[in-house]
Amino acid sequence: MSTTSSTHNNPLLDFSDLPRFGDIRPEHVTPALDVLLANANAAVERASLPATPASWTDVVEPVERATEPLSRAWGVIGHLNAVADTPELRAVYGENLPRVTEFWSSVGQNLALYEKYKAIAASGDFALLSGERRKILDNALRDFRLSGAELPEDQKPRFAELQERQAALSKAFSDHVLDSTNAYAYIATEESQLAGLPEDAIAAAREAAEKDGKSGWKFTLHFPSYFPVMQYAENRAMRETMYRAYVTRASELGPVYGGGKPEWDNTENIAEQLALRAEEAKMLGYRNFAEVSLAPKMADSPEQVMSFLEDLAKRARPHAERDWKELREFAANELGLAALEPWDIAFAGERLRQKRYSFSENEVKQYFPEDVVLKGLFKVTETLFGVKIRRDEAAVWHPDVRFFRVENPDGTLVAQFYLDLYAREGKRGGAWMDDARTRRRRGHNDVQTPVAYLTCNFSAPVGGKPACFTHDEVITLFHEFGHGLHHMLTRVDELGVSGINGVEWDAVELPSQFMENFCWEWDVLSDMTQHVDTAAPLPRDLFDKMLAAKNFQSGLGTLRQIVFSMFDMALHVDFDAAGTKSANDLAREINERFHVIAQAPFSRWPNTFSHIFAGGYAAGYYSYKWAEVLSADAYAAFEEAAQNASGSVLDAATGTRYRREILEVGGSRPAMESFKAFRGREPSIDALLRHNGMTETTAH
Repeated sequence: MSTTSSTHNNPLLDFSDLPRFGDIRPEHVTPALDVLLANANAAVERASLPATPASWTDVVEPVERATEPLSRAWGVIGHLNAVADTPELRAVYGENLPRVTEFWSSVGQNLALYEKYKAIAASGDFALLSGERRKILDNALRDFRLSGAELPEDQKPRFAELQERQAALSKAFSDHVLDSTNAYAYIATEESQLAGLPEDAIAAAREAAEKDGKSGWKFTLHFPSYFPVMQYAENRAMRETMYRAYVTRASELGPVYGGGKPEWDNTENIAEQLALRAEEAKMLGYRNFAEVSLAPKMADSPEQVMSFLEDLAKRARPHAERDWKELREFAANELGLAALEPWDIAFAGERLRQKRYSFSENEVKQYFPEDVVLKGLFKVTETLFGVKIRRDEAAVWHPDVRFFRVENPDGTLVAQFYLDLYAREGKRGGAWMDDARTRRRRGHNDVQTPVAYLTCNFSAPVGGKPACFTHDEVITLFHEFGHGLHHMLTRVDELGVSGINGVEWDAVELPSQFMENFCWEWDVLSDMTQHVDTAAPLPRDLFDKMLAAKNFQSGLGTLRQIVFSMFDMALHVDFDAAGTKSANDLAREINERFHVIAQAPFSRWPNTFSHIFAGGYAAGYYSYKWAEVLSADAYAAFEEAAQNASGSVLDAATGTRYRREILEVGGSRPAMESFKAFRGREPSIDALLRHNGMTETTAH
């Protein structure tokens, strides 16, 4: 690694071990990228020279060796931008984003490099390469085409401009969502306003107000603060006020500060992103951006995806209609709500759940203190996949972050991961897994072990008690850990198809959604619950009620996901961003067509739909439902083992097979091949419908 005096001690240029989070400062970013981009550009230039032989060792390896440090350093910077946002970091990230985007665009459009890759693929040596290397070359050739390598030279600058502008818009979209979420606070000044709210939500709001030097209780639009208000607050006016603030974030209906237009409005951002994506698709010779998005995915065409979603909507609709009728009748008869408004739905739903199943989500939450949940999650992982998980030490970006290692039974290191569980200011909402480092072979006996970031936004501990998680949050934690296992348990040594690299985007949710199923098993939960005050385990009768309530309103939940997925697909198939109809108009139309609940006229939810405008899921949101078919069917193998062999879904033999055929192979072969290797056949939708309580026998 070349260094200068200004970069000599730069922590972003130290790849000897884990990121030095305690030392990294915004002023390190630009000098580090100067060095890394220069090294990467030099390697690409050398590989592209006519004199360089078209071979794996002369072209692919040197480019990978020079670009991997760039990806890792930029990954660290991007991660900090998402979890520890400051004005200085945001500014330097924004300044360097075009440089990094421009570099990757130039690589993707480098015709000389593309010709080298084609020559390697066409040579007699191709057949001698490992399956992993052949897959990397196939993926690379496809990605060169999608990056505009085959475009006429005079069109390439415009194509590169499209990439840079889209990257900038994506970042701005995310910033606007975060800023509009952070800016809002509802201060309750009277105790009467808190009626119905759980004690921990009240305590957290009191703590938040005190932190600001205010009296009363501060509620925000961060989910752990916002959702308990929607679910439990008896104060209907408070629910309405917060609901309106939540669904108008980052829109033209948001607050105006100091006159002029509302700050953080994403409306124009959405229109511009869609126009740029459509232009990109046309330049590449596709009819629309959805076709570009699906090129590296399992699904064959937008039509196939929409037909899959329509079929699922048809199956779910009778269940959703019944759910909605029951909820309205209950609200009218029991709660005196003649008209069920959007801000009443979560509240009425929770009351109906309590009446029908005699428990509240908050009652269940007391049985899931953080450390007990983690112990249970780790036990599932250790039992199924033959590893050990232990605490470890590393520099972190916030005192709440913890670090762990995954080991083989003999103590050798498999992987490590950071766990950042709580919501806080300056941290992007949602939950995600990202890679800090990917497994690859560096030398004959030298394998770089993978490291993952696991990030959630749960309620932090309050009042000296440990953090307790709702059952939904436990499911989220298992979901993200499933992604983590896909990244960490890979046995593939080639960077391009190691872990989740190279896995089709609509199959990448298989391991995450698969893990969620264990959160509904008695022999799992009985080991991972302990009442926060009494230390009693979850009572069996409470679990039975939870299980009975598992598919409560699942018809409505399914239609909601279909609206998101169909909206995403329609936006990227034939929507005219320059036309008279806005993305929000389209969202309302899709909702009217597929949902049984009308959308609030003032709702602007597309303006915070970060998955598709800032998160890589454009024309890919359907992946959640698509992969759910795979994950439910994969999990059915464990249910079958419990019936036939071990008596438990924690069946080590099935776990070993799943690890070998799904997790370990990463992206080294098509996802359908991996699924069939595990299941012995193609996937079936039956398990998904059964898990969601939507089989034919449950329609009446």
